[in-house]
Amino acid sequence: MISTSPFGKLDDGTPIECWTLQAGGVRADVLTYGGIVHRLAVPGRDGEVANVVLGMPDLDGYRAEPGPYFGAVIGRYANRIAGARFTLDGREYRLPANDGANCLHGGEHGFDRRVWTAEAAGDAAVTLRRTSPDGEEGFPGTVEVAVTYTVGGDGTLRIDYEATTDAPTVVSLTSHGYFNLDGEGGGSAEAHVLRLDAGHYTPNGPAGTPTGELAPVDGTPFDFRAPKPVGADIRAGHPQLLLGHGYDHNLVLDKGVTAEPVPVAELHSPASGRTMTVATTAPGLQLYTGNYFDGSFTGTSGRVYRATDGVALETQFFADSPNQPHFPSTVLRPGEVHRSATVYGFGVR
Repeated sequence: MISTSPFGKLDDGTPIECWTLQAGGVRADVLTYGGIVHRLAVPGRDGEVANVVLGMPDLDGYRAEPGPYFGAVIGRYANRIAGARFTLDGREYRLPANDGANCLHGGEHGFDRRVWTAEAAGDAAVTLRRTSPDGEEGFPGTVEVAVTYTVGGDGTLRIDYEATTDAPTVVSLTSHGYFNLDGEGGGSAEAHVLRLDAGHYTPNGPAGTPTGELAPVDGTPFDFRAPKPVGADIRAGHPQLLLGHGYDHNLVLDKGVTAEPVPVAELHSPASGRTMTVATTAPGLQLYTGNYFDGSFTGTSGRVYRATDGVALETQFFADSPNQPHFPSTVLRPGEVHRSATVYGFGVR
């Protein structure tokens, strides 16, 4: 099932739509502002349906500065680019420094703050499109982007990303959803049990960007190869956790880059019984625990958000890949098509 409804207007009168996709017990509300997954409703162990993503109650909330990127499409480049600059084919490109000295999530006005056009792509699917012009936020090339959300009868939400360019550029796209399987506004998600197929991670330097090392997770709080609560080691005093005030790190997925989504993670709430699996084509997954939520955001439930009230599992290429030649490449050239996909599967146990 698919339907649309209004979700406010921008200052210039531009209308924003909410597209509702429903199948297999899953309902997703997707906005044409930022490509935001505004709500994602799934059943729990007792049959009760709850929204499991954090979000803002209205359009003004999503437009507020600074924003935490609730449920939005992130681009052109997800995560941080060190020094807000990179060199491609011998030419240096300078980007907005909106995270200290770094460029974060595509700059000051990334894809999360843009209006997308929308069209139905199936019984429970919508495709969002936009053209990112040459030089937008300092990135080269005119890039045509399409993001398709599909709710499946098997209890899944699939997100497909596609991009082309007319000049060499870099592209890394993701969805910045924060999940709480006890329901949005349900308090801390530290008791959620997480498993990740990742034997390495990329440690960060003092500025929050990767040092370039691919470090083993053995003996560190970043080892989720065996299921454990998200909060089990979050206060362990590890230098990397102190640096990020919690988890804000890229886990290197064992599978690498794949043509089709491969299962890499599972998040489970013992309280509600809800389980979410993650399958992706991407080589990395940024684990972020909402470390800077301080009660200044009031969510869709009317409750305020505190640190660890949601868990972000952002499937993406590695941070700062344009400046780290040994990381998987994010370069996109004319005639090529960037494609990636992530599938979130929901169940109970």
